[in-house]
Amino acid sequence: MRFLSYSAKMALPTLVFSFLSCSEVPTKGDLVHLNGYWEIKEVVFPNGGTKAYKANMDIDFFSLEGEAGYRKKVQPKFNGHYQTSDDAQPFTVQTTDGALQLHYSNELTTWAETLIALNKGELVLKNEDGITYHYIRYEPFNLEN
Repeated sequence: MRFLSYSAKMALPTLVFSFLSCSEVPTKGDLVHLNGYWEIKEVVFPNGGTKAYKANMDIDFFSLEGEAGYRKKVQPKFNGHYQTSDDAQPFTVQTTDGALQLHYSNELTTWAETLIALNKGELVLKNEDGITYHYIRYEPFNLEN
């Protein structure tokens, strides 16, 4: 490290931490974590801007069997149940350029989202416009207990 400048020596720990904390690219084996309720926490825009969410009225519910599933918005209630409509957006999971993608299609359009991270407590999706959505596993509350 003698050949590194002082600023490079100071930046090295940050760089190493960044590499170590990066999530690995999700694999098909990670898809078991997709099922369930997810709460959006932050949106990151292509220009670097962000929008944080402190509370959400709507939660995303994902259901996946094999490589086909659906996604729908639900509203949690204080009794631990959810209010939902019959609207659900079907999707398929496909591998494109080595990355897992959720491919959606309806009567009007088609689009895809790339899985950036997926584990038991974190879901990160990036859409075709470069907008990244960060979710955490939703923990329901129940005031009746």
